Amino acid sequence: MTRIRQQNVTAAQWSSNGESLGALDLTLPENEAFGENVFDTDEQKERLSESAFNKLQATLKGGEPLDPSLADEVAKAMMEWALENGATHYTHMFQPLTGSTAEKHDSFFEPAGEGKFLAGFSGKELVQGEPDASSFPTGGLRATFEARGYTAWDPTSPAFLLENPNGSLLCIPTAFASWSGEALDGKIPLLRSMDALSHAAIKALRLLGDEESQHVFTTVGPEQEYFLIDEQYFYERPDLISTGRTLFGAKPPKGHELDDHYFGSIPERVLAFMMDSELEMRKLGIPVKTRHNEVAPAQYEIAPMFENSNVGSDHQQLLMQTLENVARRYGLVCLLHEKPFAGVNGSGKHNNWSMGTDAGSNLLKPGDTPADNIHFLFFCTAVIQAVNKHQGLLRASVANIGQDHRLGANEAPPAIISIFLGAELEKVFEAISTGEGDPNTPASFLDLGSDVLPKLPLDGGDRNRTSPFAFTGNKFEFRALGSSMSLAFPNTVLNTIAAEAIDELAGKLEAKLEGGAGMPEAVMEIVKESYLANKEICFGGDNYTDEWHAEAEQRGLKNLRTTPDALPEVVAPDTITAFEKYSVLNERELESRYEVWLEQYSIRANIEAETAFAMAQTMILPAGLRHLALISEAGVSSLEGEVRELVDELVSTLGELKAANAYPEDLEGLELAIYTRDKQLEAMAKVREAADKLEKVVTDDLWPLPKYEEMLFIK
Repeated sequence: MTRIRQQNVTAAQWSSNGESLGALDLTLPENEAFGENVFDTDEQKERLSESAFNKLQATLKGGEPLDPSLADEVAKAMMEWALENGATHYTHMFQPLTGSTAEKHDSFFEPAGEGKFLAGFSGKELVQGEPDASSFPTGGLRATFEARGYTAWDPTSPAFLLENPNGSLLCIPTAFASWSGEALDGKIPLLRSMDALSHAAIKALRLLGDEESQHVFTTVGPEQEYFLIDEQYFYERPDLISTGRTLFGAKPPKGHELDDHYFGSIPERVLAFMMDSELEMRKLGIPVKTRHNEVAPAQYEIAPMFENSNVGSDHQQLLMQTLENVARRYGLVCLLHEKPFAGVNGSGKHNNWSMGTDAGSNLLKPGDTPADNIHFLFFCTAVIQAVNKHQGLLRASVANIGQDHRLGANEAPPAIISIFLGAELEKVFEAISTGEGDPNTPASFLDLGSDVLPKLPLDGGDRNRTSPFAFTGNKFEFRALGSSMSLAFPNTVLNTIAAEAIDELAGKLEAKLEGGAGMPEAVMEIVKESYLANKEICFGGDNYTDEWHAEAEQRGLKNLRTTPDALPEVVAPDTITAFEKYSVLNERELESRYEVWLEQYSIRANIEAETAFAMAQTMILPAGLRHLALISEAGVSSLEGEVRELVDELVSTLGELKAANAYPEDLEGLELAIYTRDKQLEAMAKVREAADKLEKVVTDDLWPLPKYEEMLFIK
């Protein structure tokens, strides 16, 4: 048996690792693990005084300012709970501009003299930490030598324990800021944007006659896609190790053309991994709901239920970390790159977003009363207006180098932002805006209780999988996020631009009401005016077609195909105006993110280009030369010409890539990002094309890399 076949047989072997869940009786409360590693309401109520508990709940539920006097009591209770569960250290977990999470661990125990140690954790230590901020990207907000940065406890996102075979770690979700107060993370602007939207929405609800609601919050329900491959193959691929995606690999004879993987039977090893992952997530309070095979072979999806946007964003970071950690227990590696394998579907993360009140109303759901449906029309119109005005910023919020391999392909939403309303809901808006047509369908529409108001659809119709921003009955599904991305910035953008649009429409409504207009008529006039001004963003057809691209251009919609095209929208005048108006991010903070994301794009592109050159030069070219020598030795001259031509092509393209990798040192920022896109990535694509041709002719036992048919299909 050849070395490659032996590796494949080894990779195909799997037996239970002894960590299976077993057959627990889940009707018994003690067997339900949900939230057992979370310092949740039950733990707080048991361990805090009644006064402290009530004050903390007021902060958590009503968004009231945190009472500083609570800190010491909460810290003591939190430490005792952590110690009882085997935690010797705590960390303020934060989300720097790298897109991942960061930790610095500190011990509860300090020397007490005479060789003894005592556990201690003060309110000051809970509320504020001080990690070194100098090594995190700041985009010019900080000088390199300025090291001080602060983490600030976020009481609205519960503390939790991360379990380890040797104990536990108390994790405290925190914000991260410079010593001078600039936001250096994703959490601070997200929280600010949630406040901004709440203030705008409450003001609008008062005008709409709602005196009950005191707070509006946004929710997210992200659908996470990912790949699993055997870890043996992962470690044999330098490109996967360094970049998260395969830089080489010919298309296998079978991909996902048969549609046999999607929603198919889940392989035993993968299902065991999923069950173990979900148990860990339930312990952490992540409300996982759905799992299934995705379209591509070796691709899967997990989706939690809706949560508050801030907690949901934190949980999403934990979910990705859990998938990666647990996969290793099963000899697997979880790939979260947007496009780990060329020629098969990549991975995204659908961001289901909505707005709700503390009184229990979903503002983006048609309701049972005329008032509910007036509210729905008003807020739905605001979202349409917001997305149209800031379409470029929404596109920029999902831009990264991995996305450039997905967006615009027939597997993901296009780079052109548009809204799918559904045929029935679009009829309603058209009827309102034109005064013509009958949008009413028996049993399918809700009565608004007034002759001047059209009936609204109970269900907005079929879904459109090609739409980047689709209304799906009681929420909008922002389908353009990449698999590896944090939810923080896309949802910060959604909240901020929605707040701006709600404020603008509320101002018009207030003027009309003060002018003597009745409520239904005033809302209908505003809906009509706004929809007519923004209807070009609404499209119900196939977003993949060339015809739509041409039509979108005629409509004046932006087509920002790559990350360097999109990122300037982060610092566009409309963006700065909206973000500064609502105190979400100031111009300096926006500029910093723009610079960081450009730098990350260029650095990642350079890593890919350097990795591709090294692999092709030291692994693939020698394999081609050995195969050529084998042909020569066998005297089969009819095959020699084709292989020599392919080797020469690879050598030629390697020369181009080597030259591209020696980029001018004076380039930076956007200029450097454009150079890496147009020179390095372009040259790298040519090297790949030549190498993938060689893969199809070089003898199997000489080829140095695991192939797609092995990585994707051996489970």
